[in-house]
Amino acid sequence: MPRRALPFVLALLAGCRIETAAPQAGAVVSADGTPRGELWVYTSMYRHVMDAFEPLLKAQLPQVAVRWFQGGSEKVATKLEAELAAGGSPCDVLMTSDPFLYRRLAKEGRLLRAVSPNGVRTDRSLVDPDGHWESVRLSTMVLVHKAGADAPESFGALLEPRWKGEIVIGDPLTSGTAFTWAVAMERSHGEDFFERLRANGARVAGGNAAVLQKVEGGEARVGVVLLENVLAARARGSPVEARWPTDGAVLIPGPAATLSSSRNPVAARAFIDLVLSPGGQRVLAGLGDMHAVDPREAGPKGLEGATWLLTKSAPFDEALLDRGLTDGAALKARFSAAFSK
Repeated sequence: MPRRALPFVLALLAGCRIETAAPQAGAVVSADGTPRGELWVYTSMYRHVMDAFEPLLKAQLPQVAVRWFQGGSEKVATKLEAELAAGGSPCDVLMTSDPFLYRRLAKEGRLLRAVSPNGVRTDRSLVDPDGHWESVRLSTMVLVHKAGADAPESFGALLEPRWKGEIVIGDPLTSGTAFTWAVAMERSHGEDFFERLRANGARVAGGNAAVLQKVEGGEARVGVVLLENVLAARARGSPVEARWPTDGAVLIPGPAATLSSSRNPVAARAFIDLVLSPGGQRVLAGLGDMHAVDPREAGPKGLEGATWLLTKSAPFDEALLDRGLTDGAALKARFSAAFSK
């Protein structure tokens, strides 16, 4: 059953540009409710996906000047937290792939509550029950291997002796998506999962791109990586393919939320609703190789949509969010201990 999610109306930009320097003040709250003024969006979306939103934003929110800060989820989180610790952040909308961060920010009272009209069909497991955040895109951790080659049937099968020395994974200490996968693995297979994985010769290769590169180059027979990386690699002719693990792919929702300190919440809500509109969802699925959260939209590269994806994935629920939030530091310590041997 779907459920209503977070904030907005439709919105954005008259001069969409990517910023990597520190943002400047200048947002204006619209007294009459019309989206206008400056809006800062902190995001981990790929740059080419951001560029693809420009025509949509210009057409629908011509009075809103969107300023982007783009980086990996960990980089965005580090910047935002440093700014908040220093007294405040210019960020109006946060849109990354780190669901645990949103859980914590909501508990700290840093996110506004609202419901997006375009998010009413989103599955309720992908929306904060209290309305502080809602998913706008879905990434998925799967297995990757050379096309035509044998591969493990599941994540749990990575512990089998036949795969000893042939496994490469991402680093949950530096990669947000690898961390979400790590939380899911410990919940499914026990807190000694990474100790056993290391004993089976698994290696750590940083982020998803590095994992994929080692499989492509033949340094490992199997890797754990984002589906979107595999789809993009295949599109450019790489001889790799994804294996959907029988114990469930690991879903990584990409939430969006408005900070309670936003100086332009009207435009912020409009922006999020735009991302959740049919046009916005097609940009994410078509160019980002991610799944749209709207179940009416097809999946990337000919795959089925969000409803099908949920059947192929392990449950994503509040218990998983709480586990990552409360046990995250201990998990990282266990991982470090296992792979420092």
